[in-house]
Amino acid sequence: MVLSVAILTSADNVADARLHRLSNALLKGDCSVEVWALGEKKDAPEGVQFFRAPGKKNFTGRIMRDLILPLSAKADVWVVVAPDLLPPAWLFAKIRGKKIVADVHEDYVQLLKDRAWAKGLVGIAANAVARLATKLAATSDMTSVADTQVPPFNAKKRIVVRNLPDVSLLTQSKELSSTPTAIYIGDVRKSRGIFTILEAAEKTPGWKFEIVGNIAPADSAQIDAWKSNSPAASRVSFHGRLAPKDSWKFAEHAWVGLTLLESTPAFVEAVPSKLYEYMSAGLAIISTPLPRCVSLIELSRSGKIAASADEVSATLIGWEKNPDEILAIRSRAKSWAGANLDSEREYGAFVDGIKSL
Repeated sequence: MVLSVAILTSADNVADARLHRLSNALLKGDCSVEVWALGEKKDAPEGVQFFRAPGKKNFTGRIMRDLILPLSAKADVWVVVAPDLLPPAWLFAKIRGKKIVADVHEDYVQLLKDRAWAKGLVGIAANAVARLATKLAATSDMTSVADTQVPPFNAKKRIVVRNLPDVSLLTQSKELSSTPTAIYIGDVRKSRGIFTILEAAEKTPGWKFEIVGNIAPADSAQIDAWKSNSPAASRVSFHGRLAPKDSWKFAEHAWVGLTLLESTPAFVEAVPSKLYEYMSAGLAIISTPLPRCVSLIELSRSGKIAASADEVSATLIGWEKNPDEILAIRSRAKSWAGANLDSEREYGAFVDGIKSL
């Protein structure tokens, strides 16, 4: 009998990369998978049954989805992604006799400190939901966390499922483009380094920049103003949110992958998933000096650390003048990723944990 699994999220788009990685792992493990999320069917993982979560992308719509999705999912096991969805899903799973897996991809409480909207009464309510979701995650049938430092630590069945690369989603970087090109793939917001990237672009006239990801509403006006006024605007392309396979097409002839997280409470102990993926795709990396990023880049010799836009631009200009250096770095990155990032084992443990329920 085939085990049926539903991935439920009231907040995420079906193009979300972790959603694709988990779906692919479950399909590879001979599970049937239904996905309830925002977005369009064309961006869903291949092989899943996609259901577009109802409602508009606003607070009211999200609350409606929190209540509707646990009544709609048909599968035996529910993998719940959004923190506000976890309380009603946890309750209805008990009522409907379903097994529930809490997939905690970030430290929800710490992440709120990085969100401009999480202030006043809204912030107090969001904090309460985040804390409740973390407690319920610990009591779920299984808890998968995206990294070792992500709570809850006292879950009855806790599995670390890092955002290691799913190579089936990646485009490998091949020969260098004639115009030096840097890419960034991920959420486009201040705390993830977008304004550092834009400032560096103005200081590196020989480079192009490909930005793939959804622009945070809080930063969109400032980015629009930059596009209208910056002399570098013609060299920076914003592609919006794309499904993972479409996102990684920009890596084919790129030179460098950028991961420039600020040192926020949620990020200070993090390793960005893109760091692993840039390595696996054969790109050199520039990262901000978050402790675990520094350790990983030094160990793999896969790139450079840059604490400011000036340092980012200086590194890019140096590589532009000496492409042999960047070719050697790219080769080391790919070799290290192949030898040290065991995606098969980690995603396999996730699937085995679900099957054991």
